[in-house]
Amino acid sequence: MPLTIHGIPASRAIRPLWAATELGLAFTHVPTPYLGGATRTPAFLSLNPNGHIPVLVDARPEGEVVVWESMACALYLARHHGQPDGASITPVNPSEDAEALRWSFWAVTECEADALTVLMHREAMPAERRKPELAQAAEKRLAVRLRVLEQHLAVQRAAGWAYLAAERFTVADLCVASVLNWARPARELMRAHPLTHDWIVRCVERPAHEAARALG
Repeated sequence: MPLTIHGIPASRAIRPLWAATELGLAFTHVPTPYLGGATRTPAFLSLNPNGHIPVLVDARPEGEVVVWESMACALYLARHHGQPDGASITPVNPSEDAEALRWSFWAVTECEADALTVLMHREAMPAERRKPELAQAAEKRLAVRLRVLEQHLAVQRAAGWAYLAAERFTVADLCVASVLNWARPARELMRAHPLTHDWIVRCVERPAHEAARALG
């Protein structure tokens, strides 16, 4: 197959796995965990010298393209393997493309570290290792960020649009929801931002996301 995705769903690799599944692409999945040294082998480091998953390898007629960084992988798939037909996750015009770019970078720079802290210290880590004070501080910072998203979703709703960039689900939603889904264990934060919570749930309950999560 021309596309290969290295990584596991329980990581940032969910982003390209989800994008490829949304697009109905045929791809080879190489389940590469981030623990145990799999990302430190010479073979893997030749693909990503940073030693991180995911890595996307696209065997194109003009030559192999290697992409790393999870958001870059998802945006690349939408741009170069999707159809701008107004039905898929691929942006159809510069406006939608701009929304996908700005919200994806916003999610990484403004939200990801705190969302991951919430996930780890509210749910994922063993109870004896959790530090509620770290989660509380992260939630306080996220509240500022989520007000921005809540306002945008309110404007979209008023215009009759259900998602970040358009009426339909696009790669913008995929990228941002993949980050903010980590913050859902912050129950009070979600209750304070109902449009955001509803939007996250609608995104992650999509069949393609469930199918990507089920990959080994």
